[in-house]
Amino acid sequence: MKIKRDLFLVILFSLLTTLIVWLPFLCSFKEGIISLFKNYDGPNYLIIAKTWYDKALIGRTFSLPIPLEYYPAHLPGYPLTISLLNTILRGPWAMLTSTLLATIGCSLMFYLFVLKFKLSENPLWLTLVFLILPARWVAVKAVGSPEPLFIFAILASFYFFKSAFDKVENNLLSKKKIVWLDLLLAGIFGALAQITKSPGILLFISYLSYLGYLGYLRKKTIIGSIKLSLPLLLIPLSALAVFIFYQFRTGDFLAYFHSGDNFHLVFPPYLGFFPERSWLGTFWSEDMVWQYLLGALTVVFLIKQKYYDLACFAGVFFLATTLVAHRDLARYSLPIMPFTLIAFDSFIQKKEFRIALLIILPAIYLYAINFIAGNTAPVADWTPYL
Repeated sequence: MKIKRDLFLVILFSLLTTLIVWLPFLCSFKEGIISLFKNYDGPNYLIIAKTWYDKALIGRTFSLPIPLEYYPAHLPGYPLTISLLNTILRGPWAMLTSTLLATIGCSLMFYLFVLKFKLSENPLWLTLVFLILPARWVAVKAVGSPEPLFIFAILASFYFFKSAFDKVENNLLSKKKIVWLDLLLAGIFGALAQITKSPGILLFISYLSYLGYLGYLRKKTIIGSIKLSLPLLLIPLSALAVFIFYQFRTGDFLAYFHSGDNFHLVFPPYLGFFPERSWLGTFWSEDMVWQYLLGALTVVFLIKQKYYDLACFAGVFFLATTLVAHRDLARYSLPIMPFTLIAFDSFIQKKEFRIALLIILPAIYLYAINFIAGNTAPVADWTPYL
């Protein structure tokens, strides 16, 4: 009964945290509900859901000042959910509903993940914190964005991956059918993450790194688990499927890489502190140092707590963020945040943290509203989006 109650509270809190952010806009703040509709990159994904990358149709129907080659930078996973919901809801509302449903699914999966593997003293409290931290997450899950779906898919994939390899760790390879089914589901949800956002491939790399770690520990038994892990190849295969889809829809197999100034991974690390690069444009970037510190601490604390599988993902993703030359590092770092909360669980459970969180709640709320109000696309005519 307690778990059912907790799940109900997670759903309720997921709805409330979104509705509270929507409230000022529903009451005609700025452009009203239109501000939610036109928040980047929502309109881009709506256009894809309506046209499926058909350049001629986009150019003929929509008027956003964006090069037609830019749209393949937005992968098809999230637009697919919008398109499915569009059968019962109009475009912008289908978009917001998709984000809301993904947020609910994401919060439920986080709770179940933490609960099943005993990663928190209080899974419900940690999940409630997950819905309001970081502030960028609060803003993202209130508008049209793929992040809730992406993080849901990552958590679901990791849930089944960890379930499988916990059995491997406990020498339960005799239950090969159950392990294989877990890994198949890990591969399916990993593929969903991959077709939603390109960093999904980092999930596959983190799985490989953990397999490498297991192989280093026990060179004989790992061979059997590698064979069982073949369903994880669904992740890179789904990336290939996206490229093939682009070939059919745009005539360019590598349309993602030809989408303009979109690929923000550069070498060496930390070039995000050179403001002359595009998508940076400012030297006021000390907050990025704090984000890097938080990411590094996440990896260190996960290793200290012997959560080596979680540390592999957090480590791979953190290293990738050091190569990101983009001012919106907070958004790129969002997939690490569930693992950060797990790493700092013992601190988050303390009374002092609860008091501090209560104090900064107004700041989180004001940040989210201000960000949504300012980060809008120049959409003049909403008719094509409906």
